[in-house]
Amino acid sequence: MPIHEKSLIRPENLIRNEQLIIDGVDVSGDWSTFIAPRVITDYNEALEPEIAALPGGEHIHRCWQCGSCSNACTVNALNPDFNPRYWIYLIRLGLESELLRDKDIIWQCVSCNKCTHICPRDVDPEGVMKATARWLELKGHTPPSPAMEFDNIFSAQVITTGRIEEGRLLRKFFAHTGQKLTQDWLLGLVRGLVMRMPVGLLLRLGWAGVRAPRTRKWASTQRAIEEFIIEQEAAQRVALGLPPGETR
Repeated sequence: MPIHEKSLIRPENLIRNEQLIIDGVDVSGDWSTFIAPRVITDYNEALEPEIAALPGGEHIHRCWQCGSCSNACTVNALNPDFNPRYWIYLIRLGLESELLRDKDIIWQCVSCNKCTHICPRDVDPEGVMKATARWLELKGHTPPSPAMEFDNIFSAQVITTGRIEEGRLLRKFFAHTGQKLTQDWLLGLVRGLVMRMPVGLLLRLGWAGVRAPRTRKWASTQRAIEEFIIEQEAAQRVALGLPPGETR
């Protein structure tokens, strides 16, 4: 499953001779563009199994590099460097160092699931992107991304109360990521809600934001979910060869 697109070759690996004549034939410029040979010695044969061991990465082995995921990708349309197809290719070959060169943009997946819906092999590329971002975090290559921070806060609220209260969720997310609550778009949203929503509903929403109500008889369900998460996170760390660590 080789990839030959010029856009995926690092610029420093391209050799181009502005002036080159071979056997009397002028092959200057693009005619003389070559890819520099290299020897790769840093294969990580465990890379694909490690990604496959994380939630979302289970079916990465099905990929046949058709490119449907990248063609449908919302982020790729704005930033061609965000390329799920290429990263899956690197993971399956075990090219860890190449994958790490893009570690700062892999987490930018917006979970629109266009790639997953169009994939002819049910690879679940969106899940693979989340699994890869999680792998980068567990391996210490990146700090928790904003997307991961949101997932953790969202999950913690559901586990604790059995429900979602958007106001508290947004406040905690902004606090964890160092963002101000006085952003123009947020103030505009709040003003719009205040002007359009019934007073009674606004009061109930405000009270829920302060009181943090729980779903009835939620305690046993909460314990079961927490035990499951501990088991899953422990299994993931073992699969990645990591020592036991603190759970969420």
